[in-house]
Amino acid sequence: MSHFNSRARGEQTTLYGACAATAAMVHAQVKFDLTFFKRFLKLCRWMFPSLCSKAAVMTLFLLLLSLLEQVVIYNIGLIASKYFKVLGTKDRQGFTTHTIISVVLIIAEAFLKSCITYVASMLHITWRQSLCTRLHHTYFCNILYYHVNVVDNTVDNPDQRMTQDVDKMTDTFSKVFVPIIISPFKIGYYMYQASIATGYIGPVSVLCFFMVFSLINKFLMTPVVHYVYKQERREGDFRFKHMQIRTYAESAAFYRAGQVEEVKTNQKLDQLIGTQRRLIHWNFALNFSINTADYLGSILSYIALAFPIFLGRYDNLAPADLSALISKNAFVCIYLINCFTTLIDQAKDVTDVAGCAHRIGQLTEVMGRIKADQEDTYDFASGTYSSFELSPRHLWPDDSGSYQEMHATEPAFHMDGVTYGPPKSSTVLCRDLSVQLQTGVNVLVTGDSGCGKTSLLRVISGLWRPSKGRVNKLVAQGPSGVLYLPQKPYLTNGSLRDQILFPCTEAEVVPDDDKMHEYLSLVGLDQLLERLGGLDVDLDWNWYDELSPGEMQRLSFVRLFFHKPRFAMLDEATSQVSQEMESLLYNTCTGMHITLLSVGHRDSIRQFHHMMLHFDGTGSWTLTPTHSGDHGDSGSGGGDGGVVSEGAGLDSQHVQLSGVQASHSES
Repeated sequence: MSHFNSRARGEQTTLYGACAATAAMVHAQVKFDLTFFKRFLKLCRWMFPSLCSKAAVMTLFLLLLSLLEQVVIYNIGLIASKYFKVLGTKDRQGFTTHTIISVVLIIAEAFLKSCITYVASMLHITWRQSLCTRLHHTYFCNILYYHVNVVDNTVDNPDQRMTQDVDKMTDTFSKVFVPIIISPFKIGYYMYQASIATGYIGPVSVLCFFMVFSLINKFLMTPVVHYVYKQERREGDFRFKHMQIRTYAESAAFYRAGQVEEVKTNQKLDQLIGTQRRLIHWNFALNFSINTADYLGSILSYIALAFPIFLGRYDNLAPADLSALISKNAFVCIYLINCFTTLIDQAKDVTDVAGCAHRIGQLTEVMGRIKADQEDTYDFASGTYSSFELSPRHLWPDDSGSYQEMHATEPAFHMDGVTYGPPKSSTVLCRDLSVQLQTGVNVLVTGDSGCGKTSLLRVISGLWRPSKGRVNKLVAQGPSGVLYLPQKPYLTNGSLRDQILFPCTEAEVVPDDDKMHEYLSLVGLDQLLERLGGLDVDLDWNWYDELSPGEMQRLSFVRLFFHKPRFAMLDEATSQVSQEMESLLYNTCTGMHITLLSVGHRDSIRQFHHMMLHFDGTGSWTLTPTHSGDHGDSGSGGGDGGVVSEGAGLDSQHVQLSGVQASHSES
């Protein structure tokens, strides 16, 4: 049995307070600070799941290639000094030998550099796959995607964070990872070589030079990280606006909304450009610091070499030998400076990594909070409470406090004193709703728009929590138990067979092509089958663009008929089809013994239901027979002919009406 425990309003306030605190955290200025390192280390654990993982092996191989490249680069750096010597001494044989060795070294460097680029690119997509897979596992677990996009709303553009931000972060990190990792080895070796060439003056001057520019860049990187983060958010908003126009192009065209939407889209563009402009301003300062370090470093090596030369340390050398020595030592000092300036140059890329890591880290934190909160209350994936199992029979407390047996073969769910409203809102849509849906009794939910009809389905499904009361579900949610048909059907990518089998796959059900053809013909979608060319033809099209609203609703009923669940929740599922087709669809459900809970406005569907649950928009409700047949005559306890109480008139009065049990206390 699954159920929601009633929650005190104080706990709801705590929940909303936690959400508000999270929202404040998300929108606070992000920095290059300890928070970044914590978030990034968490992502690294996902990128390197184990020491023997593919990513770990590739990273080790990349490091070995990079170290081997440094050996080759060192020997290439000595080429000039050796040329100075063989040319200065006019050594023809030495010149030929040195030229051959130089060509081999250059070819080796070209090959190693290409290998490093290739492995880094493969590492990038491996990291991206690992991160996205891990994020998807959490995102699609326990309808977390619904809470992140609809209920919580503390992170902007979660889709962009899992796509573009992950790609940008892993791509950039794959380029800066190796230079940062091997820099300590390079710096240690070349500081030793520089100390031999120039004494302590060379290494100390280079180290001081690096520390000064590192402090300057640290100061400049914090605002750059903030605006990189903000730019990605504005990019997502701008892209979403275009996606909105693409999705609802026809609706916008009916309104002739081009001029209005142009203004609104340009507003999103202006916000993006404004953020990019401020990012460019700060990048100018950061780039100025980086370029200054690069070019000052080019003369710092000669300044360091000047001291031993002017102090007479090499006066005993011939001019050719002195030129060769200066060339060699200049390379050592220049490359040492290059090791430091390479780290300084990474500042721009590191800010990109930091900005994206903050966005991905925030998403994981919000999903973790929502998931932990769900695990404390209700398991949406299995439809069970964490401490219970779904079994054939369960106990339910009656008014006397004793327990009676309820058979899972009879009811689908039981709501007891449920009060609900929108999440994070004090608005109450319905108070003290107590009702039970049983096999064979169709219930129609009516009321004005916004009174809480669809919200009732959200509460039953577990998308929303009631602020009071509990919902007991005795039939598992899914194709064989309870299937939901929303007003706008959800159509996944794939073939027509995929649409019919959804939310299952071919591996989970026994395919029956004859039934699929039969149901498609029944709802008048034969032409769709012909247009596609078969059940398994995947045209890679957008189903929402290719099908009319009526066709989509009929296709969702084909899905319903194929799975043939015991219970179905219909949210205005026939609002876009004709009354003749509507009658056909409902009669087919009746013939298949599918018990229905329907939300609708049309009077034409009343005839297919036994009971009508009406919301008046003020939080009160009534449950009455629809007088279709003789179902209303079996009522007891609530009034004449089985008419159930209005919310204001009865005090803890219970009524049993054709398998629909209701009670309503004055609130």
